[in-house]
Amino acid sequence: MIRVSITSVFVDDQAKALAFYTEKLGFTKKTDQPAGEFRWLTVVSPADPDGVELLLEPDAHPAARPFKEALVADGIPFTQFTVDDVHAEVERLKGLGVEFTQEATDLGPVVTAVLDDTCGNLIQLAALKE
Repeated sequence: MIRVSITSVFVDDQAKALAFYTEKLGFTKKTDQPAGEFRWLTVVSPADPDGVELLLEPDAHPAARPFKEALVADGIPFTQFTVDDVHAEVERLKGLGVEFTQEATDLGPVVTAVLDDTCGNLIQLAALKE
């Protein structure tokens, strides 16, 4: 059986990414091990500490940065995180200085917002309506 245990987001600076993803977004550091010139650095949601890990993966591969830059230029989020209330999360994060490229937007069955993770990515927050 295939399951998702780790997914990744390319980051331009692992230390900066760890600070943003923990101090702003509220993730918890799970793994931090040396891996050559970089680190195997993962974070998890405190709501599910044994759940899917997010690898803060260096964007050192020559294709990674142009890929990220193209997504940002087109306004396309690299990945999406689920929240209970997009409006409340946008307000909380704005209070912490997080910048948004898309305010909370009602798209019918889902409400979304898009933030800049300061590490070269746009990240979408989403909540399905009940």
